[in-house]
Amino acid sequence: MPELLAFRAVDTYYGDLHVLKAVDYRIDAGEIVCLLGGNASGKSTTMKAIMGVVLPVRGEVLFEGQSLHGVSIAERVRRGIAPVLEARRLFPRMSVYENLEMGAYTRGRGPEFEEDLQRVFSLFPRVEERLKQLAGTLSGGEQQMVAIARALMARPKLLCMDEPSMGLSPVFVEQVFDIIQTINKQGTTIFMVEQNANMALQIAHRAYVLQTGEVVLSGPAAELRENEMIREAYLGEIKVA
Repeated sequence: MPELLAFRAVDTYYGDLHVLKAVDYRIDAGEIVCLLGGNASGKSTTMKAIMGVVLPVRGEVLFEGQSLHGVSIAERVRRGIAPVLEARRLFPRMSVYENLEMGAYTRGRGPEFEEDLQRVFSLFPRVEERLKQLAGTLSGGEQQMVAIARALMARPKLLCMDEPSMGLSPVFVEQVFDIIQTINKQGTTIFMVEQNANMALQIAHRAYVLQTGEVVLSGPAAELRENEMIREAYLGEIKVA
């Protein structure tokens, strides 16, 4: 499959703090790739670098073979990258429908808008039931469904998901991972940061493991699931011999 997203020796900093250290990733079209690691490993910074919130000091981020250097966040969305943000980040005083409209803000309101609404309603019947409700009044699981639906309204080629299972009940966690697989089967590539290593490695094709800003493991998800280091550390603080 063709390469969709790539990091080439990316370094990022917050002031003097060196966060990502010569990081390389490759996500091919059609894959689910998960990024695992402990707290402060650089996972969320990876997502921010994809969207342009954090800019590499060295190296580059490529999408469909083109550098994203100097490309605005809105233009990245137009090109086909959509985020599902950590902690959902809905507009709480806007209705569910208005939140979905915001997902399509780079595209306008042609006939495709209604097609995409029907698509998200088929994936998330509960979202359709809650259209007029204020987003801030929904349960955590319902808010996560709206957050994913909002991102899909941008018709992304690549869906970047930051901790999609965070704060959800076990029932909703299973639903969310099932929906991620369905979205992928419908043709959307997914790059996912996730603390729930067990669930993530069950649905991913490949995985990367970060420790303090460096990739310490990568490979097919099935192989990483059997890796003793992964099992022992459960993706906490990983010690490399």
